[in-house]
Amino acid sequence: MAHLTLRAMKKSTRWLVAAAAACACAGAQAHVLSAAERGAPPWLRWTFEPWVVALLLVSLGLYVAGYRRLCARSRRGRRIRVRQLGAFVLGWGTLVAALDSPLDALSAALFSAHMIQHELMMIVAAPLLVLSRPLAVWLWAFPPRARHRIAAAVRTPAWLSLWRTLCAPAVAWLLHAAALWAWHMPRLFEAALASSAIHTLQHASFLLSALLFWWAVFGEGARRDQSGYAMLSLFTTMVHTGALGALLTLAPGLWYPAYIEPTSALGIDPLQDQQLGGLVMWVPAGLAYLLAALATGARWLVHRAPASLMPTTLAAPPDSNS
Repeated sequence: MAHLTLRAMKKSTRWLVAAAAACACAGAQAHVLSAAERGAPPWLRWTFEPWVVALLLVSLGLYVAGYRRLCARSRRGRRIRVRQLGAFVLGWGTLVAALDSPLDALSAALFSAHMIQHELMMIVAAPLLVLSRPLAVWLWAFPPRARHRIAAAVRTPAWLSLWRTLCAPAVAWLLHAAALWAWHMPRLFEAALASSAIHTLQHASFLLSALLFWWAVFGEGARRDQSGYAMLSLFTTMVHTGALGALLTLAPGLWYPAYIEPTSALGIDPLQDQQLGGLVMWVPAGLAYLLAALATGARWLVHRAPASLMPTTLAAPPDSNS
């Protein structure tokens, strides 16, 4: 049964690679079509940014290669590796939906679609990718000599110090919060709408800061004795992102005038579109952080239960006077 499951997972990953390659080819062809040939409405078009497609394909190819090498090396921990592969495929697919699907084109016309795009990256794709443990699997995609050199490079004191600093709960929380609040300031947000380079920087900072944040919560560095910090990070993030979403929802006026024209062209009120975008950040995103905090708390309690529930007759030494 396990052999059949492994074969099915290998077939599915091969299909994903082929599908992604086909999408990349289709995207390359779409760029050479004239405007008349691309007669579909903008919100129904797949964007296919070449560098985004390339990065997605490279990440998927490295993960599949590393996964197959790990499976061939040892049968131990196969169930864990299958779960990690599933998490990676789901996270990878979420990034495709957020960055290359018609949602990306629609985000230029609707603020609410832009918020859905950001939340897919930060509260769906990022935690799934963290749970898939991609760094170790990617490393196994390389030949032994290259793998040893990469491992030696990342074990240098300078790199280890930088990595531990960035993954510290307080630092990861601060970077993620700063990215969220800074990029939703009207001037920076509208600058991202006006410039593809700034827009790319915005998305990169959202995704990278979210990956650091979720690594501090779910990553290998999140030791059992740090579950309290993880829950605190999740609850406080739920609070401040909910506050930002509430401000957007309850604001009496528009924060981002650049959306007035494209949103009105679709027959949608720009203020209502902003309110819907605020609700996306306020409710679903807040619920995701809450569920993650509850799961972290449950994990913490399970690990602490044996010591706290130990019978007193075993925990305490016998009375010498009895």
